Amino acid sequence: MPNTREVRLRIQSVKNISQVTRALEAVSASKVRKAVQAMTDTRPYATKAWQVLTHIAGQPGRDSLHPLLTKRDETKNVLALMVTGDRGLAGPYTTNIVRFTLENFNKFSVPVRYITVGRKGRDLLLRRRKDVMAEFSNLPAAPAFVDVSAIGRLAVDEFLEGNVDEVYLVYTDFVNLVLQVPTLKKLLPLELETGETRVEDYKSGERSFAATYIYEPDRSYILDRIIPRFTALQVYQSILESLASEHAARMVSMRNATDSATALVDVLQLEYNKARQQTITNEMLDIAGGVEALAQS
Repeated sequence: MPNTREVRLRIQSVKNISQVTRALEAVSASKVRKAVQAMTDTRPYATKAWQVLTHIAGQPGRDSLHPLLTKRDETKNVLALMVTGDRGLAGPYTTNIVRFTLENFNKFSVPVRYITVGRKGRDLLLRRRKDVMAEFSNLPAAPAFVDVSAIGRLAVDEFLEGNVDEVYLVYTDFVNLVLQVPTLKKLLPLELETGETRVEDYKSGERSFAATYIYEPDRSYILDRIIPRFTALQVYQSILESLASEHAARMVSMRNATDSATALVDVLQLEYNKARQQTITNEMLDIAGGVEALAQS
């Protein structure tokens, strides 16, 4: 059994750690509120922009509307844009999204290159010897669209230049404070999502595509601006979702660490009391033995 001094030092060390984790939990709780507010403010616009993009992708002659809508005859190279965090202490947040990414893209028979947002994800991919062509880290705590527009622009340029034939977006979708879901979305070329763009006539049982858009003043002028911007907007929204997920995961992780430290302090306190009781008992036995020895002498 360890002596009382060793146990007392361990108790103090665990209490110091619990103070740190409690402070980190409070900081993450404050940040997650701001991140969720920023995410919910932009989510309706980003969702509607994605609906517009998928509707445009379903227009007749989509390949001639815009280069970002053109499907390649053969997929030779794939680009994956993965969003993680810059810091640790967030529980399984980073490992979950990296594992999810590798499980999906290790099945591909063509070369896959990666653009990473976040230092932790970059390090894990490099450790697994993946082809990381670019990385973005140290983003502002509350990034604006202009802070991350270069990320989406890089993915768009790689597709337009023909360096890649498909672009995928991997991020963590924020559901609530205890649930964050890794999500995979095909960013380029845009695909028609039948669930959002088809209308079913239940009386006749027939399905028909939604009405074709009429563009004014000029279709090419409008599409050249909204398609790249809306594509970059999806990247921006995914970063906001991932930031909210990261702060929520860190808050929960630090709360669990604080609870574990409190439980460990109780166990160590009991061990300390036992060690102290054993020391007192030994001292009393020594005194009793000395008295008995004096009485016999």
